[in-house]
Amino acid sequence: MSDSTPSSTIVLLGAQRFEPTLAAAVHESGVKEKIALVTAGWQEREDEDDELSRDLAGRTINLNLYKRGELLFREDREFARAHKERQNVLRALQDVYRLRLDHALEAEREVRESKQPEGIREEVEQACIDAIRDLDAWHLYQCAKVRAEFNEQWKPLQRPAIARHRGDLIEALADCGAVAIAGGHVAVLVNRLLLFGLETLIGARTVFAWSAGAMAMSQRVVLFHDDPPQGRGASEVLDAGLGLVPNLVVFPEPERRLKLDDLPHVHLLARRYSPSRCIAFPARSSVVIQNGRVVRSNGVVNLTHPGASLPQ
Repeated sequence: MSDSTPSSTIVLLGAQRFEPTLAAAVHESGVKEKIALVTAGWQEREDEDDELSRDLAGRTINLNLYKRGELLFREDREFARAHKERQNVLRALQDVYRLRLDHALEAEREVRESKQPEGIREEVEQACIDAIRDLDAWHLYQCAKVRAEFNEQWKPLQRPAIARHRGDLIEALADCGAVAIAGGHVAVLVNRLLLFGLETLIGARTVFAWSAGAMAMSQRVVLFHDDPPQGRGASEVLDAGLGLVPNLVVFPEPERRLKLDDLPHVHLLARRYSPSRCIAFPARSSVVIQNGRVVRSNGVVNLTHPGASLPQ
């Protein structure tokens, strides 16, 4: 989604709700200035950040991206209508993609579980995975096309209301040495980050991100749940993320959402998203990325398949 240069340091963390590690990560990073908070994924509860601010010794300022978005849509009704129409198109694309994906995943499972001569098994299984990868790529391309056409027609960052909010954000970020991006509703979070072009405002500030926030940093956001309350579990590509973390697919809270002991499924995920590195983030885990390269990790789970090499 973004062609911007990755921030100098990005720290991806496990979920913070029950076992918070953000304060320790901030201390280890050496950030002394204020920290800008992005809690837009919490939607209407965006400003309920007292606990988060307390963990960071009160030196925080909430950028209020969700609230700013709602205000923007009231200020610029014409843009709001166009934005809503674009979102409806993206949702329709997601529905079509999901329908096609269900068939492709079912075909892969049936082929994998069928009896095949050893001489052709690898080839036919790879053909099924390639079909899924092609479908993922098609969906990303269609989403990018819709966004590009929208941006060309409406030039969001040049509209007066958005430009005014961006000016406020630049002023708020001036005294901040880092940005902390929380989780919540990942689609809403990515939407608000891109709406105000925050990826271009972060600059060289250190970024701390977890759960949906960590997913938003990647080149593509992958939704997943192996055992959802309703329906059959499957992973699906939502859209591109901010692209600040290249070659990484983020899987938060694997304790609740991934069956890591189902090796055929884990291998499928790894092969499907290769050559990107698939990493699950259980509680208290972390990855430190500098200039687009992983330099340190702790407690994460690499999702791989036999014979795979891990890109850096």
